[in-house]
Amino acid sequence: MNVLWVFAHPERRSLNGSLRDEGVRALADAGHDCRHSDLYAMGWKPTVDRDDFGERPGPSDDRLIVTSASRRAHRDGTLSPDIRAEQEKLDWADAVVLQFPLWWYGMPAILKGWFDRVFVKGYAYGVTDPGHPGRTLRYGQGLLAGKRALVVVTAGSPEPALGPRGINGWLDHVLFPLLHGTLWYTGMTVLPPVAVYGADRLPPREYEEAAALLRERVTSIGDTEPLPFRFQNGGDYDDDLVLRPDLAPGATGLGVHYAP
Repeated sequence: MNVLWVFAHPERRSLNGSLRDEGVRALADAGHDCRHSDLYAMGWKPTVDRDDFGERPGPSDDRLIVTSASRRAHRDGTLSPDIRAEQEKLDWADAVVLQFPLWWYGMPAILKGWFDRVFVKGYAYGVTDPGHPGRTLRYGQGLLAGKRALVVVTAGSPEPALGPRGINGWLDHVLFPLLHGTLWYTGMTVLPPVAVYGADRLPPREYEEAAALLRERVTSIGDTEPLPFRFQNGGDYDDDLVLRPDLAPGATGLGVHYAP
């Protein structure tokens, strides 16, 4: 299996760096091929601008409309070289590991900028169904369908505080914008995340447990049962993209988008 490992931590000697090394070695030992996007080491530019699309400023009223500019640049082959290089890695990959520390309830800005710049319209979204004109392929369908995605996250919080009744919110819901709103939205098959809690004070025994868990999860990335998100075009949602009332009747919140 071809695995792209996207790593977003500024210090390679960190806990994240050590865990990344453990996972990459495990993949190699199991016979998988791995490519890397170490965003801080690459000096990845996280902000979108005209240079991404090969466009130059025109008259003062020539606004940059990112969605249309990105689609046009993807179609015409004028995306900047660093974006094209990341898309080529994604095209090559059967699975993607996304590793980062949880900062302020989300991913580091550099990783958010990787998605903003690489997942352009016409490549990762805005793809129409040729068999059903006007219907968009998303939430389980799209050009990235068939690729598996595994999120590996470290959190300073103890595990109970990121549980279903924890003050920090349930981790699956904290990560919902990434797992469902980005990865599943673009068609990727999303696996249950790997979480390492209490990351700022992890004793050696718990580090070994975390490393063993990561090795097991990355080497079984092709066999792990994915999160059971509902397909947009599978009949569960009405024309306004609202869950049909006969499904999870009376329930609200993020949990209704998981099929039983």
